[in-house]
Amino acid sequence: MNIQWYPGHMTKALRMMEENIKIIDLVIEILDARIPLSSKNPDIDTLAKNKMRLIILNKADLADETANKAWVSYYEKKGVPVLLYNSKSNEKKTVLVNTIMDACREKIERDRKRGIINRSIKAMIVGIPNVGKSTFINNLAKRNAATVGNKPGVTKGKQWIKIGKNLDLLDTPGILWPKFEDQETGLNIGFIGSINDNILPSEELAMKLIERLCIMDESLISNRYGIIAGEGSSGEEEVRANNGHETEEQKGKESRPEEILLRIAEARKCYKKGEEPDLKKAAELFLDDFRNGKLGRITLELPPEDE
Repeated sequence: MNIQWYPGHMTKALRMMEENIKIIDLVIEILDARIPLSSKNPDIDTLAKNKMRLIILNKADLADETANKAWVSYYEKKGVPVLLYNSKSNEKKTVLVNTIMDACREKIERDRKRGIINRSIKAMIVGIPNVGKSTFINNLAKRNAATVGNKPGVTKGKQWIKIGKNLDLLDTPGILWPKFEDQETGLNIGFIGSINDNILPSEELAMKLIERLCIMDESLISNRYGIIAGEGSSGEEEVRANNGHETEEQKGKESRPEEILLRIAEARKCYKKGEEPDLKKAAELFLDDFRNGKLGRITLELPPEDE
């Protein structure tokens, strides 16, 4: 599956960001904590060169806790301020504002020496589509200041939002980059819903994710859907007949993502007319379950070992 999505509005959005970067003090990059590498747009590093940075690992509540700690350590070693965050929670709002101000401490001190007191910090919020930028802003602003939607492409243009007396946030559209270095990145971005689902084959994407999760831990799927991966109703009867043990043939089926997707369709009663399993509906349901954390706290990427 060759994944690529770079609609024209993203080129326009990048130009807008380049025009505004001159007046920005701090670039706040929102990453998805489940895929911190794949959700990091390399174009942002070029855009934000010589600017103060803050990394927000958003949706940390959906990611593995041990992996979260590893990613925080990774960025701290690089000297980049980082904060785990769940935009739907209010618990870290004060911590976040303090972190932003701390990241701008040097600039605030320079302004103070020049006699400039309490000048607002201008921060640009950047990230790929659907990582929660607008929810992050609304949570911080304590109001619906930015348009929110659980799909890519909701934010179309720039928008300034004032937070208190000393912080102005510039909300920007989610942008990808013209070409992914490898398809693993494209898959990860597709898994979390950062690419328009209408242009991706949902069944193929779901099977790729099933394959990945089976390598990580098959119970992530079986616990959610109450199935033994790779079995149908006849397979369940064979297990009972074999004193609760799977046959070698059944074990072999567990590595077949399409077979598992079929079991999910049967378990969730996803049928077309005539009782034919609806794999497209099952795939969409499975992807939604992953994206909403219903399969458990899952991280698909760990920090590079050589850095």
